Amino acid sequence: MLAILNMIMMGDGSSNILNKNSLTDFDGMYSFNQKNEKFPATSFILNPPYSAEGNGMIFVEKALSMMDKGYGAIIIQNSAGSGKAIEYNKRILEHSTLLASIKMPVDLFIGKSSVQTNIYVFRVGEPHHKDQIVKFIDFSNDGYTRTNRKKASNNLVDTDRAKERYQEVVDLVRFGKSKLNIFTEKEYYEGTIDPKNGADWNQSAPIDIKPRLEDFKKTVADYLAWEVSNLIQNSSKENDNLGK
Repeated sequence: MLAILNMIMMGDGSSNILNKNSLTDFDGMYSFNQKNEKFPATSFILNPPYSAEGNGMIFVEKALSMMDKGYGAIIIQNSAGSGKAIEYNKRILEHSTLLASIKMPVDLFIGKSSVQTNIYVFRVGEPHHKDQIVKFIDFSNDGYTRTNRKKASNNLVDTDRAKERYQEVVDLVRFGKSKLNIFTEKEYYEGTIDPKNGADWNQSAPIDIKPRLEDFKKTVADYLAWEVSNLIQNSSKENDNLGK
């Protein structure tokens, strides 16, 4: 069954829900009082069904294409950003900019499923430029400990500054590296993607393999310590033999 978009009417404070197929039956227009006017959505949050076309990105493309401006955030299986939705992703980037890719804890949906998910954040109405900086955040440790016990009184426990971590992710997406505090540079990386690729949305900080002087000194010190230890052991054995 295809997902249902819950469209909230603004004005009198009422919530008018449309029970329709969001891919085929919704044209972006008001369905109640202002039927001849376009629904002016400027933001959306979406968790599409991963079994749908493009790992669920078919819903994301539809939602973004019906907006003229604003922001969107989705949580989806991360394979959608690494090869399972290439054509959808390339079309999305023709009219929307990927601002951030956030790797979530693998046990986020514990008790229901164990899948690696990412949150992708978009700015709508501006094609993604190849030089646009994308914030890649490894949020594998979100500060919460989860339990799979269905009858537990509390299945979610803040064990590592969870609230502060979530706030820092928000700040990093908005303001960038200057907001690094709890997270390390291994968990936060600013890079670029190729708008014509569609499979490079999941990146991590590059591993620095360049040898450093400090590493060389430590290696030499470790080797000398090993040599001295061997000399002492050999000397002790020789003295023991002479004593016999």
